[in-house]
Amino acid sequence: MATWFRREALWATRVSELIRQLRGGIRVSWRWEILTCFAMGKRGSRSQSELLTTLTKKQKKHLRDFGEEHPFYDKVSGKEAKPQFYQLSESSDTSGSESEAESEPEQVSGYHKLLATLKNALEEEEEENEEEEEDEEEDSAIDEAEMNSEDGDSDVSVEKETTGESTKAQESMDLPGDPEGKGGNGPLGTSQESLEEFTDAKHESLFSLETNFLEEESGGTCSLKVSQDPFLQHVNKELKEEEIQAVATNPKTTHQLKWPVLGQLVFSSKFQKLETFKPSKDIDLKSLHLQKPLESTWTKTNSQFLSGPPKSSGPFTPLQKELFLIMNSYRDLFYPERTALKNGEEIRHVYCLHVINHVLKANAQVLGNNSRRRSQKLGVGDDDDFRDQGLTRPKVLIVVPFREAALRVVQLFISLLEGDSKKKVIVSNKKRFKGEYGSDPEERPPNLKRPEDYEAVFVGNIDDHFRIGVAILQRSIRLYAPFYSSDILIASPLGLRTIIGAEGEKKRDFDFLSSIELLIIDQADIYLMQNWEHVLHLMNHMNLLPLDSHGVDFSRVRMWSLNNWSKYYRQTLLFGALQDAQVNSVFNKYCVNLQGQVAVRNVPMTGSISHVLVQLPHVFQRLEAENLASVIDARFNFFVNKILPQYRDAVMSHTLIYVPSYFDFVRLRNYFKKEELNFTHICEYTQKSGISRARHFFLQGEKQFLLLTERFHFYKRYTIKGIRNLIFYELPTYPHFYSEVCNMLRATSRGEEATWTCTVLYSKYDAQRLAAVVGVERAAQMLQSKKNVHLFITGER
Repeated sequence: MATWFRREALWATRVSELIRQLRGGIRVSWRWEILTCFAMGKRGSRSQSELLTTLTKKQKKHLRDFGEEHPFYDKVSGKEAKPQFYQLSESSDTSGSESEAESEPEQVSGYHKLLATLKNALEEEEEENEEEEEDEEEDSAIDEAEMNSEDGDSDVSVEKETTGESTKAQESMDLPGDPEGKGGNGPLGTSQESLEEFTDAKHESLFSLETNFLEEESGGTCSLKVSQDPFLQHVNKELKEEEIQAVATNPKTTHQLKWPVLGQLVFSSKFQKLETFKPSKDIDLKSLHLQKPLESTWTKTNSQFLSGPPKSSGPFTPLQKELFLIMNSYRDLFYPERTALKNGEEIRHVYCLHVINHVLKANAQVLGNNSRRRSQKLGVGDDDDFRDQGLTRPKVLIVVPFREAALRVVQLFISLLEGDSKKKVIVSNKKRFKGEYGSDPEERPPNLKRPEDYEAVFVGNIDDHFRIGVAILQRSIRLYAPFYSSDILIASPLGLRTIIGAEGEKKRDFDFLSSIELLIIDQADIYLMQNWEHVLHLMNHMNLLPLDSHGVDFSRVRMWSLNNWSKYYRQTLLFGALQDAQVNSVFNKYCVNLQGQVAVRNVPMTGSISHVLVQLPHVFQRLEAENLASVIDARFNFFVNKILPQYRDAVMSHTLIYVPSYFDFVRLRNYFKKEELNFTHICEYTQKSGISRARHFFLQGEKQFLLLTERFHFYKRYTIKGIRNLIFYELPTYPHFYSEVCNMLRATSRGEEATWTCTVLYSKYDAQRLAAVVGVERAAQMLQSKKNVHLFITGER
């Protein structure tokens, strides 16, 4: 008997150590796991079908993880002893189960004696282990066998959720019964952001795909259409090693088409076969292979943009129809005509539909394969048939500039999953999310006169440092999910930059970007005004092999993901308000989707110069540069040697110098200080008092020159009074800034119109910006003539 106890005690210790190492699932105390193991062994005589129907969810998970019942065949005693029930500690996490503590008196005498014996000897050790587990493994993430997700032990989540003390009844009702998140999840300020994982171990089962799968067996509707589904065609397409190697050397094949609404499209691909298509006149939602419930919820969610009844106008606007056809074909897309005033919300609706459709299909594929694996016996079937995941769980990354945009995206997700259904979607931490991402209308200063486009861009919460994980499940959305347990990541470039870090930093992580299948960069032009380096840093870390396995089940990972070919399967959707060389460079360099790329390339026939309302002569002076790298120095030397001497005379006072680049601004400021010129300056970092002094000195003529950065104008839109001479050191990034700055001259019109001047510096590398200002035809003539051009705008419109 002593030998038997030593052997069984050793086995129980090994089981407890194994359980601690298991990642995913719902954590319970090790004594309860031993009890479950013995109970599983005692029930080994039952048939497999009877066992599966009687076991609880956790017991099913235990049987699935170990693969067989425990060989408990020794007879402890011939006498029937009275069972001794062991009381579990209150710290044990047993929420979400109904009958796990049930025992069978006629069979339990042996292992209950063992548990009673181990209680006193290992009680102190268990308390220490539980304290360590609460610190190190507090968050039990979604089951890895279900969704290739991890337990969240990295430093990647947005913020740590802190909850006050509450009763057990309140804790049990916090999430399911309070979708607003009032049960202990108060709103947290942004100052409480940390790098610790968001944890919700008590209700983790609510967001488990296994739980949702069991609900679907009783009437769920999470199915995946197989026939000609573009999602399946894309993820199941297999590339060959020869094709991947040829991508680096293959020339890009292009083909141009003109669509009714989008205009001139350029289809391109580095793979051998380039396929193009034209939009159909009528679109049926069923032909788009939308996942349920999107067919019914989309029409209501998009009704604000539809002019007539859905049957007559269709479920999409003309612009949405053409955009979604390209998105649904899984081609990369660059659309540079997205404006906050006209079509911004219209485009946000359609890409949110594509995101939810993609995530629901991916989850449905995993659930379907889980069902097939359960129905098959162990060892039967090919593992390659069940490869449906990436190396990490996050599938979609949405990059937006402000918290207000993230708020609207999440609200669209809720609307698309909810629709007209009487059953509301369960949204965890909804109240906290609204508190941190919403805005107070009273905080906005009254009586601010700003252009309409400024009001549309800077609406709501304009904080640009945030990141949040979103898990999408059947009838539920989890906000603030750990990154490695999320389906969708919504973040700003700055929020991602602080997590990705730089090479050499100790705390950095970018493994969550390894399996991104859909990347959306919305309002890309605003990142030019924030910090474009953050976008480049993000793109350099997309779809790299992870440094840690994060508990992935490699038998479920797609082969192209294991081969580090994920970037060839990633779809990138890039939306902005302008054609810019830096944005074009990102699209051409980092978008290598095997399905090909589509870029909208409409040329502006009339430039923003037509919106200048004052009578002003415009002199466009061309500078020559050998290559793109030498343009910066060539522009500085041209300005210092040829332009600035013309304005040093006191007669040419009140000269505003508009500088788009901050680096050029610093260079000019240092030169003006060195030459002791009479000047003042305003940039985006200038304090309010400094701005007031600079504007006053410039208006009164005490300062001859005023250096002004483009980013200051973007964020403030102040009207600078007292301008008589205007110099554009470089063409503006936004075309309409040209007319806005020119129209500032009429703010202090005192009969000096005849002396007003406007000088613009440009080179052949500024072709896109030049066309946006003067029009494509006039820009082509200016670039060919290689001479300075004098234009006179009468101001009559």
